[in-house]
Amino acid sequence: LRQKLNNIGEVNALAIDEYKEEKERLDFYEEQIKDLTEAEDQLLKTIDEINNTATERFNATFEKIRVNFQTVFKTLFFEDDKCDLLIEQDVDDPLEAKIEILAQPRGKRPSGISQLSGGEKTLTAIALLFAIYLVKPSPFCVLDEVDAPLDDANIERFANMIKSFSKETQFIIITHNKKTMSKAEMMYGVTMPETGVSRLVGVKMDDVDDAA
Repeated sequence: LRQKLNNIGEVNALAIDEYKEEKERLDFYEEQIKDLTEAEDQLLKTIDEINNTATERFNATFEKIRVNFQTVFKTLFFEDDKCDLLIEQDVDDPLEAKIEILAQPRGKRPSGISQLSGGEKTLTAIALLFAIYLVKPSPFCVLDEVDAPLDDANIERFANMIKSFSKETQFIIITHNKKTMSKAEMMYGVTMPETGVSRLVGVKMDDVDDAA
């Protein structure tokens, strides 16, 4: 027995204190791991809630835009023209799905929007723009030369559409098209009476009509 005790060696008097220190460290790390695990679970749950909410809002908003697009498109073209917004099906994340624009004006059956004429592409783009705009209208809307590719007949349709929306929104249109200008209620231009001095000139079209 004495030999066995000698083989053990000297007793570490600090063993209990060292154990307590290591135990405290272990408890601290285990608590940290528990907190991180709970935070990860909460984060994943929050991500799922955000994705579900975003998907629901996207689908609801997309449907509104789709209906608006069909309405505005048929205002700019003809009532029996075919148009639609098609979203890619069977995808894991609807927010990453591709969206295809279907536009078939009267007398044309293009396989893609790229086959439309310049004016038709512009009207289709305007229809989509206003379809998005109508979901949440604003009191002001600035359009910068969107009418440039349009001929006189399409300008007339464009102007009529703007007129109908102007009941709720004030439109500011930057244009060089005389026909568009003739449809405006107020026209502004910049002139340079002296070299290097610019001046803004405004004309109320109703006053011009009355004077005429």
